[in-house]
Amino acid sequence: MTYRYGDNRLPQIVIIGAGFAGLELVKRLNNTPYRVVLLDKHNYHTFQPLLYQIASAGLTAESIAYPLRRKIGSFPNVIFRVAEVTSVNTESKKVQTNIGDFDYDYLVIATGATTNFYSNDQLAKLTYTLKSVPEALEMRSAILKQLEAAVQVAKKQDEHPLNFVIVGGGPTGVELAGALAEIKKNVLPADYRELDPSKMEIHLIEGAPRILPTMQEGSSAKAKRYLEKMGVQVWLNAIVKDYTGKQLVLANDKTIAADHVIWTAGVKGATLPGIPAETIGKGNKYRTNRFNQLIGFENIFVLGDIATIEGDGNYPNGHPGVAQVALQQAKQLAGNFTRLHQQKPLKPFAYKDLGSMATIGRHKAVVELPFISFGGYLAWYVWMFIHLMALVGFRNRFMVFVNWMWNYFMYDRAHRIILNNSGKS
Repeated sequence: MTYRYGDNRLPQIVIIGAGFAGLELVKRLNNTPYRVVLLDKHNYHTFQPLLYQIASAGLTAESIAYPLRRKIGSFPNVIFRVAEVTSVNTESKKVQTNIGDFDYDYLVIATGATTNFYSNDQLAKLTYTLKSVPEALEMRSAILKQLEAAVQVAKKQDEHPLNFVIVGGGPTGVELAGALAEIKKNVLPADYRELDPSKMEIHLIEGAPRILPTMQEGSSAKAKRYLEKMGVQVWLNAIVKDYTGKQLVLANDKTIAADHVIWTAGVKGATLPGIPAETIGKGNKYRTNRFNQLIGFENIFVLGDIATIEGDGNYPNGHPGVAQVALQQAKQLAGNFTRLHQQKPLKPFAYKDLGSMATIGRHKAVVELPFISFGGYLAWYVWMFIHLMALVGFRNRFMVFVNWMWNYFMYDRAHRIILNNSGKS
């Protein structure tokens, strides 16, 4: 069955993916002379920068996931379907899904990124990842189960080390390492009195010469000092070769004992079957021109982490994988759809860097703005405020604020419930 909705005189835009780019574009296409179809395999939008707080028991899943229909339900020209895209037929202009086919006049691909294991199937099978709410909940359960298992062998803690290993020193890895260090400091002494907190080890593995390699060297150095002060062992220039399920093996053949390894080391584009292979470039991302059009197609646009804009001299290796890129591209494309309707020339995308930041723990963060860089208390408060305001919906902001205040005053991560009894094998 092929679906086409609303007034047939209006062109139909199909948007695949309800991440930052997809949802922002839908909001800006509300009440425009287009029929808009939003497709996503989940019925909610995820605020990915805070997934690590679900994994570390600081927040509930509901506080960073927002129901899509609540946001777009009142938009008269927009419909949403929970669907998994199986293929795209660019000749017949159809998006094929598990619930049927959708015609499009214009297609927008905003599928984001997925974890890159660099062709190592063992790592893909045995490590934990953090790209979605289900993965965050699985990781939280794995962390808590590891603590429970450690209690059972508390008297043999030297024989059964309580090690947590995070591979990848980008913002996600750094923030998760800091969160685990706060669990070690505040949760273990209160809830796991049989364990010696000093025996819990947190290892952060980074293949580059410094953590947070996309930020300035000063910010990287501050973050490293913060982590080491919190008891995290930071490994630099350390390339992972393999993981056996019990031992992480580095390229220099050094090993780290670890029952659980968290992989945040790389991403690649989440491409779709049916899109010509010649449009895929470095990082498994789609190649686009400066109007976000897929190379070779005037009616297919690509936004966010899945896109690499060619011909942008300021970013020859692609734009950073941050929410601001996706949001700004969505805003620009919405304006270009208006220009298309008015038969005016399209405007090229130009990214405005608003800065970057990472939090390490209580009163510890680094912030880089276009005009200043700083760390410590102020950076931590700025990080919290910006992330709080960026959440979708007042209810989510309120829930996150209440949880943060509880954690701040009570030194407690309250959402320590094991929901998933399965695990990596």
